[in-house]
Amino acid sequence: MDRPALDIDRLRSSLAASPEGSFFTGIDVVTSTGSTNADLVARAADSTIDRVVLIAEAQERGRGRHERQWVSPPRAQIAMSVLVRARGIDPEVLGWLPLLTGVAVVDAVRASTGVKAILKWPNDILVDGRKLSGILAEIAAAGTDPAIVIGVGLNVSLTEAELPVPHATSLLLSGAGDADRTELAAAMLREFARRFTAWEAAGWNTAELSAEYRDRCSTIGSQVKAEIPGGEVLTGIATGVDAHGRLLIGDRAVSAGDVTHLRAEY
Repeated sequence: MDRPALDIDRLRSSLAASPEGSFFTGIDVVTSTGSTNADLVARAADSTIDRVVLIAEAQERGRGRHERQWVSPPRAQIAMSVLVRARGIDPEVLGWLPLLTGVAVVDAVRASTGVKAILKWPNDILVDGRKLSGILAEIAAAGTDPAIVIGVGLNVSLTEAELPVPHATSLLLSGAGDADRTELAAAMLREFARRFTAWEAAGWNTAELSAEYRDRCSTIGSQVKAEIPGGEVLTGIATGVDAHGRLLIGDRAVSAGDVTHLRAEY
């Protein structure tokens, strides 16, 4: 299968030509690395580094929540991390950053490919019930202006035989076999920059972001079963997401870190 490399010059020029072009201070593409998240976390000790992007054509140790592995053949996905500093943010709302990223990825996929992607709480992107993309956010430096690294892995041209798990999917398998990874990466970054800028301008108020997230999240309103570490199983209707980004199951709020597995309409 022909899998073209990302065109870094076209990616940079595409972003530079957009209203969000001044948001990012650096965008790099590497042939291979262990983990783009780990690479940017290591750079966060330098307080001058902010709003930088690292994309790898292949990852050897890509991971998701709970250290789950996320692997792919070279140039078959978008493996991308962004380092941002959320200046003056209330630590209580930091959990909304990966949810914001999920909204950005869903909107970029829909606009660029026509694929009807949706969100599963907290920030998995699904197509027809199968996982297209995962997101992992890590606090790289704490304090009043915390540095956060947000990683996105999105399957683009994986075939059925190449999927890491049976419940995964790709844009190819979802009917978007002609997806342009360079344009898709640019669309994802534009959406992220636009939404992050708006959230910061709103003083980190989550009201508008919460409404947009609920509109794209299929988990809300579904009967769910959440497996909690320690063996507890919580069942009920997912009624919403609270001010901290936690899922409300009945009258109980659970955070992403508290849930090992979440199943809807079980």
